[in-house]
Amino acid sequence: MAHANAVSAAGIESNELKFYVAEEEGHAEGGTLLGFWLYLMSDCLIFAVLFACYGVYGRSYAAGPSGADLFELELVAISTALLLVSSITYGMAMLAMEKGSKGMTLAWLAVTGVFGLGFLGATAYEFHHLIEIGAGPQRSAFLSSFFALVGTHALHVAFGALWLAVLMAQVVWKGLIPENRRRLMCLSMFWHFLDVVWIGVFSFVYLMGSLA
Repeated sequence: MAHANAVSAAGIESNELKFYVAEEEGHAEGGTLLGFWLYLMSDCLIFAVLFACYGVYGRSYAAGPSGADLFELELVAISTALLLVSSITYGMAMLAMEKGSKGMTLAWLAVTGVFGLGFLGATAYEFHHLIEIGAGPQRSAFLSSFFALVGTHALHVAFGALWLAVLMAQVVWKGLIPENRRRLMCLSMFWHFLDVVWIGVFSFVYLMGSLA
């Protein structure tokens, strides 16, 4: 009888411990995601200020070239396609993660990284070309605000690509543990956020600038 009571008590304690651990993990996940949402909100404010600056100075050419003179929409369309497709491939990585497939998760993350680096390469080429022809950020207020907005976005993509590489190493080393799943979820929000910002840049800066 005493043995049965001991077994029953041990079972209750084990269930309580499992519930406590699950509850703590839930709190940790909720806290991480909430904190990251707050970070994204602060990033929204940064980009809102940069968009506002471009809206104010976007026509201040100082007798220099305008967007219609400088922007190569074919190149911008390619870089836009690269970034948008990378968002799709990251979504595929998240689906593979939910299925518990470590190999497919890493494969889709690698494809996402390649597309992200392609976008950065196109942006670097555009900046180099503009500076080479004398249309650097010091040329006019229009170009200063352009370089600030597009350059800040490119820096975020570069940070995201670095973060992606670190997470891939962590998944290789430790697998799809709950901590890595949370990190991948945070990077997913960050990556998709950059896509949304870029759609605004493409529409407000490049399309409207080319039509001005």
